Amino acid sequence: MTYFKSLALTGFAAFSLSAAALAQTYGSGEAAPKPAATSTNAAVTALASGPFSGRSDHVTTGTATLVKTDRGYKVVLSGDFELDGAPDPVVAVGNGERYSPSNKLGALKNRTGAQSYELPANITPANFSQVYIWCEKFSVPLGVATLGPKVKAKTGRKYGS
Repeated sequence: MTYFKSLALTGFAAFSLSAAALAQTYGSGEAAPKPAATSTNAAVTALASGPFSGRSDHVTTGTATLVKTDRGYKVVLSGDFELDGAPDPVVAVGNGERYSPSNKLGALKNRTGAQSYELPANITPANFSQVYIWCEKFSVPLGVATLGPKVKAKTGRKYGS
């Protein structure tokens, strides 16, 4: 049997077992639970964006973008984001490269690739102009992205002005 036929049969068997397991769990008269509804056209507005530059002899590349969604604000790291590595990296917002633990958005999820971090309700995006990748263990910046205006805000003023 060829590799592809074997793979197809394995996939069919897995599907059949999953269908059988659902039928056994929910019986013939019950409907299986529906997946949670997700909005594919939720409003997302990019407010500000800026490229990362490394700090403290670290290489940090990619872009940070501040976006407004229906649920609040997020900092989004681009798909080409990359950090060369460090212990205990976190994502935070601030000004003047001054880190404050109260502005921390969370631990860095991955050293590479796209990822997003919600801003807590107590953080007002207009009060900050930078996104940090910060090493908490050694209290040094690993990378900083200075946010520049991306689009005009609804008030007619540019972000950060």
